[in-house]
Parts: sequence; structure tokens; C-alpha cells
Amino acid sequence: MADPSSYRPAPGSIPLNPGVYRFSDAQGRVIYVGKAKSLRQRLNSYFADPASLHQRTQTMVRTAARVDWTVVQTEVEALQLEFAWIKEFDPRFNVKYRDDKSYPWLAVTWSEEFPRVFVGRGPKRKGTRYYGPYSHAWAIRETVDLLLRVFPMRSCTKGVFRNAAQTGRPCLLGYIDKCSAPCVGRVDAEQHRAIVDDFCSFVGGQSGPLLRRLEREMKQAAAGMEYERAARLRDDIGALRRAMEKNAIVLADGTDADVIALAEDPLEVAVQVFHVRGGRVRGERGWVADRSDDSTTPELIQAFLVQLYADDEARTAETGSSPVPREVLVPELPSDPTVTEWLTQLRGSNVSVRVPQRGDKRTLMETVAKNAAEALVRHKTKRASDLSTRNRALEEIQEALDLPEVPLRIECYDVSNLQGTEVVASMVVFEDGLPRKGEYRRFVIRGVDGQNDVASMHEVITRRFRRLLEERRELTNPDDPDGPLLVDPTTGAPRKFAYTPALVVVDGGPPQVAAAEQALAELGVTDVALCGLAKRLEEVWVPGEEYPVILPRTSEGLYLLQRIRDEAHRFAITHHRGRRSRTMVESALDQVPGLGEIRRKALVGHFGSIKKLRQATPEEIAQVPGIGPRLAHSIASTLSEAPRPEGINTATGEVVEG
Repeated sequence: MADPSSYRPAPGSIPLNPGVYRFSDAQGRVIYVGKAKSLRQRLNSYFADPASLHQRTQTMVRTAARVDWTVVQTEVEALQLEFAWIKEFDPRFNVKYRDDKSYPWLAVTWSEEFPRVFVGRGPKRKGTRYYGPYSHAWAIRETVDLLLRVFPMRSCTKGVFRNAAQTGRPCLLGYIDKCSAPCVGRVDAEQHRAIVDDFCSFVGGQSGPLLRRLEREMKQAAAGMEYERAARLRDDIGALRRAMEKNAIVLADGTDADVIALAEDPLEVAVQVFHVRGGRVRGERGWVADRSDDSTTPELIQAFLVQLYADDEARTAETGSSPVPREVLVPELPSDPTVTEWLTQLRGSNVSVRVPQRGDKRTLMETVAKNAAEALVRHKTKRASDLSTRNRALEEIQEALDLPEVPLRIECYDVSNLQGTEVVASMVVFEDGLPRKGEYRRFVIRGVDGQNDVASMHEVITRRFRRLLEERRELTNPDDPDGPLLVDPTTGAPRKFAYTPALVVVDGGPPQVAAAEQALAELGVTDVALCGLAKRLEEVWVPGEEYPVILPRTSEGLYLLQRIRDEAHRFAITHHRGRRSRTMVESALDQVPGLGEIRRKALVGHFGSIKKLRQATPEEIAQVPGIGPRLAHSIASTLSEAPRPEGINTATGEVVEG
């Protein structure tokens, strides 16, 4: 890797103006593009003491061998040039959002003499207007089928259109009045364009004026005794209303807005967008990006807004209709307020970028956030289920940790507590890169006082591998005198702790790794590899090493280690929450006069869980042997007044009510 001082620009040579800069490696490939209000101030920050830089920024400046810049007049120009360069050079250290799936668009070939409507996927084409994207192709096709009876515009391909024009006979849609048949001259280009205008206005969210116009025409036709025309208009209005019902009304004030939410983890970020037009959700879309740098949430939102709307800038210039709505709702404001000015220029009128605080817009934001979180989970699940990807991940772990063989069985341990109370630990098992939930184990830490994660980790590792050694000594496999029996000869069930892991992963840094190493050494276990995964920078710590192993951000091996660690954390939190809930309820039951230990056990045994006991009515409680009506009412009253148990939000780490 290069020393940043070897290519640092001479003092005073970097201008103070706004501009865009790019870092290139020794082969001339652009690896990072950024913009700055002051180029000198921003670039000097990269050449500060490397120890003061974020780990991922250190990696970028050490990978680079050269830095160039371009001066611009305004910050808005810098924003536009930055996106153009990112699109041109595809730098590896920039956040690049990718579609997490292919979404269908409703497209109208506006540049053709007789525009055509169709549902398609893929990149946008010049001369075509796009609406959406939508979640399901079948749903938008049903909507188009309803709309064609009201707006009988062309929907056939060029081949079908040309063949009908040559034969002088329209297709089936022309005979059933779902096409105005411009191919055979029933309408001319101007009349067909008027139909297309109405269609585009409706799907673009301008449904109110059109419905009012049709209702007015229907009443005029009825007053003029044109009953057939009035009936046709009535049916058209009904078809339009059915088409509108396919889009839920979410905002009563007819707001035009894009609602954006993020779901993040240390390796990836998922973005979900709901396009609201006329108060209705007209489409939705999602992206996923690898976190190759140390971008904060406002910086991630900034990068996303630029990518989302700059892609459609050409369409704005071509058609005069901007894809930018009046409002852009985000979970946090973008890092650079210049983006609001740029969006205003793109739209041609004021654009509000803000964080909704209350009401329907806040509720919709929470819905979009849930969709983003689910999209991230789906992406991770899909990625983890691929066999070749899992094999590559295991091989990368083997190479990074210098293991003698691929770690087919990996065990991960995590400790959970709340201010030193109800300390528990979890053990999760992954075999061949997939979770083996039947092998998961829970531990209650009893030999440690207070909040001491290091001592707790020592205890759980000691207990797990002491059991391994005990089961090794209990029985010897007659077919392999040197190996233990992995199956209980009496029951035929697998022995719980008889399998030796190829790799042990602990959640934490050097202190937790040292505690686990000491526990293994005290037991004489020398054939198990060990590492720790620290949350902050996703560093892999190996016993006895001064510096961590840094896996690339795109490494499948790091992704698998992170997934294992997150699963251990989830399992530990679930165990901790359950114990805390049970402890609080049992503490509340201690206050009930006349309720002793035997009756408490009878209550829990009858209902099966503490949760069901809390939900039971006094009449249901009175059915437990030994519990009379008066005592049942006292128990129900005590439990209803007792504070709800606390847990931990696994997404944020915050303490919440259970």
C-alpha cells in the first residue's frame, strides 16, 4: 500500500474553491470520488495523521496513489459533477445503491406518432414516459386493462400495429372497444394523442379533475336524454374508481411526496422508497448497497437522493415533467443542504426535504422503514442461501485466519445482561455456513458478580468445553478408539456437547478473545481455532496478535462472521428478555397474600408460561387447583398493576417495554 505522504499535493496548491476530487490507485483506476465546499480544507483532512482517520478511510488513502480535482462555480455544480463521475468511473470506495430486484414500470412511448402503453422492466429509454415503479406486474396489468376501456389508447406492438394497418382490420382490442384503432384510421394522430394525454394525467395522479369532468358529461348526457352515452360514462367512472382503489389512500391532503427510509447494519444498507402522488401510493422501490466507507446516515441519504433523481434528470429536460415531487420525506436530513437547492432547480419550483415528526406522514415513514428492514433481511437470507457463496465465505475465513482446514462447524458466543442483572450467554452453531438451530444452547451465568462480560465469557467457554471433555471421556467409539461417541447409545440422540467446533467466534475484541483463550488453555483444549469479531469496525481479532485481521468490506467471509455474531446476539437477547420477564412476574406474585411457592409453580404449570398467566382472567385463574375466586382476583389485580418487563430492541440496543 502507498504512503499518503508520497502523493500529497504541495502546500498551497489546492484551491479554496468548491469542487470535486478523485483518488486513483497505482494503475490509474478511480477508487473514490467526493465533493467539497472548500477543496483545500477537505483534502487536507485525508492527509492528517492516519491514526486519526477512520479505518476504512485509512484503507482508501493507502490504496490510492494520486489525487486530482476539478474546480466548479457552485456547490450545486459540484453535486452534479460528483454524480457524473461516480457513474462514469464506478469507484470501489463510494456507496453505490443497486436495485434489490427488477421492478415493473408502466411506460408510454411518448415520442411515437401513436404512443403505446405497456408494462416493462429494465433501464429507461429516451422518448418514453415512465410511471411507477410498481411492486407486482400483475397488479399494474389489471389496472391498465381497466383503464383501457376509459382511455382506449394503443397497447399493441409495432408488428401487430403494422399488420393491422396493412390488412385494414383491427385486433381484438379494437373490436371490444379497448383500443381506438388508430391503425385503421378510426381516430387520427391528434385525437389519439388527446386520449393518451388523459391516460397519462390519470396515472400521474391527476384523477380528481378527470372524474369531475366525466361526471359532468354524464349528467349532461342524461339531461339530453342520451341515455346510452350516459350509461357508458357511468361505467367509465366506475372503472376509474376501481382502478384508484388498487392504490391505498395514505395522505388525505393529496400530497405528492417520496417517502424514503433506511435499514442499516455495519456491512450493508437497504433503502426503500414509496412514491405518493395525489395522496396515494403509486409505486415503491428498493435498493441495497455495500458500506465500503464510514458514511453516516445523513451522508447515505445524501448519496441516495443524488442517485435517485439524477438518473431522471434527462427525462425532465426531454418531457418537461419532473420526477421530483413537492416533498421528500427522509429519516434524517441529508449531510449537505445543497441537495435541496439542486432538487428545486430540477423541479422548477420549491422542494421541501424534511423529517416528518407526527401524524400520517410519520406513520407512513414507519411503514416504509419496516419495508426497508424486511428487504435487508430478505437480501441477507438470499445471499446466505447460495451454496457457492457459502463455500467462498468459508474459504475466505480459512485463508484470513490461516486455518489448517475449512471451518465447517463454527460456534459463536455472546453475553447479555441489563446493568449486571440476569446475566446470560448464548451459543449458536453454523455448519456449512448455515444455522443449526437444534444445536443452539443457552447459559445462565452464576459465577460472576455484576456487569463483567470478560469474566462471563471465560465462564461460558469453560462450561461448554468442560462438557466436551467429559463426554469424550464417558464413552469411546468402538470403531474408532481415539474418538468419542457422538450419539447416545441408549437413546440414539446426538450428544449435546460432543461435537468439536473447527472455529470458535466470540462477540467482542481483545479482552473477550483473551478470556476465551485462557479458558481453553486451562482445559488443555488446543485443537480449536479462536477469533473475536468487534462490532465497531468489524475487526477480526486473533489471540496473541497486536493488530486485527481486516477483511474487505465486500468479503463473503466477513459477511458470514457478521451473520453468525448477529444470530448469537439475537439468541442471547431473547433468552435474557424471557428470564427478566419471568423474574419480574415472580417478584410481583411474591406480594400476593396466601400465595406460596407450591401454588406459584401450579399456576405456571397450568398456563404453560408467564405470558399466558398475565393474560388470564380471574375466572381462568380460579380453575387452577388450590386457587379460589378471591385469591384469583388478587393475583389478576397484582399482575395488571405490576410494571411491564423490559427488554432490549435488537435493532437499536435501546431498553424498551416488553
